Amino acid sequence: MQSERTLVLIKPDAVQRGLIGEIVSRFESRGLHPVAIKLMQVTTDIAERHYHEHRDKPFFMGLVEFITSSPVVAMVWEGPGAVAMVRAMMGATNPADSPAGTIRGDMALSLAMNVVHGSDSAQSAAREVEIFFSAAELLDWENSGAGWILAED
Repeated sequence: MQSERTLVLIKPDAVQRGLIGEIVSRFESRGLHPVAIKLMQVTTDIAERHYHEHRDKPFFMGLVEFITSSPVVAMVWEGPGAVAMVRAMMGATNPADSPAGTIRGDMALSLAMNVVHGSDSAQSAAREVEIFFSAAELLDWENSGAGWILAED
């Protein structure tokens, strides 16, 4: 399976509740590589670009207001089948439909406060990554010399 990248946002509700470490740990445990991670305040412009496909829906302004309400952790994760893997790990958008063991099933409080966002396709991931990160902020694992440092016995 080909390696791909996906955007993940740890939303304001999860940041405020101190869930950053647990969420990041789940992606690391599945073998995904972090390509970029930053704590940021989402601007209205970024939020409107990110949720562009929902601009004509009645809940659009609520999405924008929530994602801009306090800091988020924006991340890019890479690995084989990363988009589908992250989506499965997150669970359904509505946490009531998410089984235990998924991020939303274990941590989300409501549909509005569902803890994380993950790209829904490789095409969406490419678009979303460009909204939140410049090319210079993205680590190229294959060409950077980056790798896991293993402790010697």
